[in-house]
Amino acid sequence: MTISIWRYSHFTLAISSAFFVIIAAITGIILAIEPISDKLKNFNQADLSTVSVGETISNLQQNYPEIITVEVDKNDFVTASVITVDGDNQRFYINPITGKKIADIPERNPIFEFTTNLHRSLFLKSTGRFLVGFFSLLLFLISATGFILIAKRQGGFSKIFTKVVKENNNQYYHVVFGRLFYIPLVIITLTGVFLSLEKFSWLPEEKTETQFFETDDALESQQINDFPIFKNTNLADLKKIEFPFSDDAEDYFFLQTDNKGLTIQQYTGQVLSEKSAGFLAVLSDYSFILHTGQGSILWAIVLLLSSIVILYFVYSGFAMTLQRVKTKTKKTNQFSKDEAEYIILVGSETGGTFLFAKAFQKALMRLQKKVFLTEMNNYTTFENAKYIIIFTATYGDGDAPANAELFLKKVKKHPPKNKVDFSVVGFGSTNYKEFCKYADVVNNTLNNNQYFTLNTPIFRVNNQSFAEFNKWVLQWKNNNNLPIEITKTDVLNPVKEVDFKIIKKTETNKDDTFLIELKPKKKIDFTSGDLLAITPQNSKNPRLYSIGKFNKNILLSIKKHEFGVCSNYLHGLTTNSICKASVQSNEKFHFPKESKEVILIANGTGIAPFLGMIQHKTKTKIDLFWGCKTVSSYSLYEDYINKALQKGNLNSFEMACSRESNQKVYVQDIVEKQSEKITNFLENGNTIMICGSLKMQKGVESVLEIITQQYLEKPLSFYKENHQIKADCY
Repeated sequence: MTISIWRYSHFTLAISSAFFVIIAAITGIILAIEPISDKLKNFNQADLSTVSVGETISNLQQNYPEIITVEVDKNDFVTASVITVDGDNQRFYINPITGKKIADIPERNPIFEFTTNLHRSLFLKSTGRFLVGFFSLLLFLISATGFILIAKRQGGFSKIFTKVVKENNNQYYHVVFGRLFYIPLVIITLTGVFLSLEKFSWLPEEKTETQFFETDDALESQQINDFPIFKNTNLADLKKIEFPFSDDAEDYFFLQTDNKGLTIQQYTGQVLSEKSAGFLAVLSDYSFILHTGQGSILWAIVLLLSSIVILYFVYSGFAMTLQRVKTKTKKTNQFSKDEAEYIILVGSETGGTFLFAKAFQKALMRLQKKVFLTEMNNYTTFENAKYIIIFTATYGDGDAPANAELFLKKVKKHPPKNKVDFSVVGFGSTNYKEFCKYADVVNNTLNNNQYFTLNTPIFRVNNQSFAEFNKWVLQWKNNNNLPIEITKTDVLNPVKEVDFKIIKKTETNKDDTFLIELKPKKKIDFTSGDLLAITPQNSKNPRLYSIGKFNKNILLSIKKHEFGVCSNYLHGLTTNSICKASVQSNEKFHFPKESKEVILIANGTGIAPFLGMIQHKTKTKIDLFWGCKTVSSYSLYEDYINKALQKGNLNSFEMACSRESNQKVYVQDIVEKQSEKITNFLENGNTIMICGSLKMQKGVESVLEIITQQYLEKPLSFYKENHQIKADCY
């Protein structure tokens, strides 16, 4: 069955049953509170597994002239129905050891009574009971199709509990809670269906046989507490015991446990018959307990949380749907499909890819270009198309997004009337093995089609990174000789900036580099490797700097450029002054806690995030390779590195100076000398992190490529896909 069928089934079931599911969830929240409050009452005063039925009956008889019934409920509270000395019929909780009354049985709270009726039947009697059972079944199907979709999204059932990529809060928690509460939801829904079937007697009739025993007339009468069956049955196993109505020998005790019912002669204690509870009866009992949570605070809390989560599923599901609807772009096209020269096709599961496509469309329209944007499934012939630009995400294990599933079939069915240049941009996450796989499929298909000509090589964007997307824009801009410009605010909603106080700022060194430490004025979450976005006055484009987290503050290493707007702005700040900025998470470049060893490779100001990483005590063995121009460059960072070495946070530090002598030494030369160490290092599953200039990154990776090919017989790409090579270079 294709992914679209699961997706549409899930959506259709959710839409059709939303109203009833909301009612069931709200009433479920209220009803889950009742067993919790009941269990907290102090009516259980003994370990029932240590008290026999005979002992309790004997003590009751000392207090009351006649006993009618003794019952044990789901909370292990013991209830007795008796006739008092005054002839009154009373029912109350007792202490099972003393047989004395401890409390009256309180009346049920009217709120719970009202909510139970609403939850069971919607006040529609039999019709309502049927509807509740039917929508319980639908909720089960919603849970099942949702679980399948999670598996598809994560790349298969074997990967269902792997890390979830966070595109937005609604999507992320919809998946996380879906995995966490799947089993409780299945239990709730199936028990609800079973109880409804039982109510309407739609379950098959179960035949249970009663076993009769021969009576032994020679047995003499004995005290009730001496009956073997009463002595050998403890209260923990008892559900109910009914006492004889008269002294007639033909009136018996009826004792009921969880799995059988016994008839007992009232004078001799002889078991006359035994009827075992059938499978459906036992299943009914457990279904009631599992559906209501009676007798267990822990399970009642699970039911309470599950009901809350159901409400969240309804909210987040509709929120994601509305977001997708908002990102549909039929009304944004000023030109028809046959007027436009630039056709932008979008494949998106959550709507995020549309934001980048819209920004690109607006940028082209600012250049007076005729542009048409639509979903990939809407592909057809475009009369005047000269360029087709495809922005597509990948769903799960390399599948097409819902609005791109028909694209490849339509390309085959509707070839262009004239040759068209094409470019493909893939959006995804490197946390998934099949990173941008569908974009690769689309690119290869068009590249092998005689009607399409590759304009710009395929480009892959990780976690909707604007910085990576902008690299593709620059490539496309150069290939097509168009002055296209896109800012981050064109793509994403502006991130709220916060105030940072300048705690410390060094003077510039010989390389025109300085350190600056900023303290956020309010609490924010960040870690070394994240990015600080600063937008100077009179500028639209934010400048991104890699963060080193140091004593809850942000440490930046800045290279001051003669015409650098942001670097000069930061250089002009003084201690205690305020600047505005925003922190952007950069998960792909966080320190890998799972690695036993890590090698950090940087040049110039790329050392900043690593200065933060080596300040925090960790069991991971860390080696730092750093490239600079001269030894004097080191003085700016010497104090941080020496302290890390002294504390044992940093195992070793090696420096390469490119302008200290006639022989230029670069950081990749250190890597080359450490070939044997790096071979063993990668083979053992450890991680290398690279930060600094793109030129340095290429140099280092070319050396690593030689090492992996020569000694490990694998391409460097293997270790990149395995997340053992992490890079953040500009």
